Amino acid sequence: MMRIMLAAALAALLIAAPVPFTASNAAAQTAKASAPATTPKSKKPLTAAQKAARARLKKCGAEWKAAKAAGKIQKGMKWPQYWSACNKRLKAGG
Repeated sequence: MMRIMLAAALAALLIAAPVPFTASNAAAQTAKASAPATTPKSKKPLTAAQKAARARLKKCGAEWKAAKAAGKIQKGMKWPQYWSACNKRLKAGG
C-alpha cells in the first residue's frame, strides 16, 4: 500500500513540476527572440588569405556540382576528398 501511495505522489510531482519550468523557459526564449538587435557585432575584415580560400572554395564547389552532374566524379569520392584535391590544385596554380 505504501508503494502505491509513493508512486502516486511521485507521479503527481512529475506531472505538476515541469509546467512552471516550461512556461518560464518559453517566456525567456520569447523575450530573447523578440528583443531587437540594437548593436550589430563588428566583424574584422577578411585577410587576403581568407579571401583567397573562400574564392577557391566557391570555385571547387562549382566544379564539384558540374562534375557530379556530368557523372565524372570517381566512384566513392565524397566532397571532402574532392575539396582537398581541388584546393591543392588551385593553390599550386592549376
